[in-house]
Amino acid sequence: MTVIEERATHDERETALAARRAMIDSQLRTSGVNEPWILEAMGSLPREDFVPANMREAAYIDRAISLGDGQMLAAPVVHGRMLAEARPQMNDRALLIGQADGYLAALLRPLVGSLDVVAPDDAAAASDGDYSLIVIDGAVEVLPDTLAGKLADDGRLVTGQMLRGVTRIATGRKIAGGISLLPLAEIGIPVLPEFAAPKRWTF
Repeated sequence: MTVIEERATHDERETALAARRAMIDSQLRTSGVNEPWILEAMGSLPREDFVPANMREAAYIDRAISLGDGQMLAAPVVHGRMLAEARPQMNDRALLIGQADGYLAALLRPLVGSLDVVAPDDAAAASDGDYSLIVIDGAVEVLPDTLAGKLADDGRLVTGQMLRGVTRIATGRKIAGGISLLPLAEIGIPVLPEFAAPKRWTF
């Protein structure tokens, strides 16, 4: 590597580090995400490594980024709020519905005892029964009934939810065999087409 290439690489690293600091100060903290463990996790993980090469300079913008093939990377504050609501613990057996090599998986993996990841279109194939935490990386219109079978009793779920055209963070717990979602903060979250509501006939 030449001196010029080394300087360019150093400059890129410094730029990315400054962008991560700005993300924490101007996006997370101002949105109420102040948990030290979240700020440490998101402040140390290079978000630019999870976007296409032509989007690396925009990796820390405050809105979703297209990853191609219909996939999206949610804005930083979405993942910050999801982590805050999930409250992952080392005794959690967690399931993430999202990308196995994605940003949220990389954030969650060191915070839980074990993490399984399935793509949204394979969610029904995940094993049943004893996940203490399920996180859906995106907004759903309809929560499949099959997910209740994958969550342990009193297990918790964090997702985005689309209600009447508006997306929100939502949480739920498994009680009496079912999951009831409680919508929380209104926030822009990429909608997962795999969890769209069935089309209704209109006349």
